[in-house]
Amino acid sequence: MTMRAATLPLQRPHDARLLVIDPRGHIAHRPRSVFTDLLRAGDCVIANDAATLPASLRGIHCGSGAPIEIRLAGRASLAPHDVQRFTAVVFGAGDFHTPTEARLAPPALAPGDHLTLGILTASIVRMLDHPRLVELQFDGDAVHIWRALAEQGKPVQYSHVPDPLALWDVWTPIAAQPVAFEPPSASFVLDWHTVEKLHARGVPFATLTHAAGLSSTGDAALDRRLPFDEPYRISAATVALIATTRARHGRVVAIGTTVVRALEHAASSDGIVRAGEGVATQRIGPQTKLRVVDALVSGTHEPDTSHYSLLRAFTDTVTLTKASEELESHRYRTHEFGDSVWIERRACTLQDGPRHSNDAREREQDFTC
Repeated sequence: MTMRAATLPLQRPHDARLLVIDPRGHIAHRPRSVFTDLLRAGDCVIANDAATLPASLRGIHCGSGAPIEIRLAGRASLAPHDVQRFTAVVFGAGDFHTPTEARLAPPALAPGDHLTLGILTASIVRMLDHPRLVELQFDGDAVHIWRALAEQGKPVQYSHVPDPLALWDVWTPIAAQPVAFEPPSASFVLDWHTVEKLHARGVPFATLTHAAGLSSTGDAALDRRLPFDEPYRISAATVALIATTRARHGRVVAIGTTVVRALEHAASSDGIVRAGEGVATQRIGPQTKLRVVDALVSGTHEPDTSHYSLLRAFTDTVTLTKASEELESHRYRTHEFGDSVWIERRACTLQDGPRHSNDAREREQDFTC
């Protein structure tokens, strides 16, 4: 699929579109501004309120003197003091005008290597089974690290956006604690006027906080490991709203795949969402039985991404293939500032399974309820 990349950092362009997939797999095209019309009294809407970190840092690999870029990609918790250790992806020389997949590799990295990143210094604690994926530890206390990130870090940049992104370009209107490594961009659909419209329709709105991770590492093998483990926090108020919505047979509508990942992980043991912190470690895909989320508002995604795989928990491959064709033929915009998709979970979802045949390319589809 080759959709157009959204090249302007406009969060709510006037011509933004919404591809709607209903529970029967029917597809329609709507202006994105009217997505609230798809909601009904008794539903609830949950969004990710994570603000985006300045997760890109440029510096020097001290052993070789080579220039590098560090993209922070994970941490153990959301605690503000817990900023010494991060999972990170390391790139060599170059800048964001070069597509991520074409960026130069870094110099050979090894545990104990030191990195100078402006006024920040760090060392590689260990390699994470890939020559560009490391666990690193910053020197200094949390106050120093936060100050250096604020002064020197940049949001992760995209080659399809010609001008450098500022931090305010990637903060959603509901941004709160800075914990996301890339923006939870589905929430760009929201503004406070939209929230008022939700309440006017009898649709309550709540948030959770999920450390949205990198969308791409530039390496196909490493991309297959996405999403990395991501910490989240769900409040007691959000849990209570979900329980109330369930009791009155309303729908839980997630704004973004990160919300799906947090809620489904929190409910993975017995189907009940509980308040507190956790770390989402699962991959959601065609074999996942959704326990919490009924509908999703998301960006448009290419079929080879982990985000697209998550959509397969909502509907069958045939419907998603048709949706991809519609997105392409109607020239929807993709990536962070692109158009959006509404997809409602089917009561019975077509799952792909191997056909008992000598032809390994043949597939069958089984109904799983």
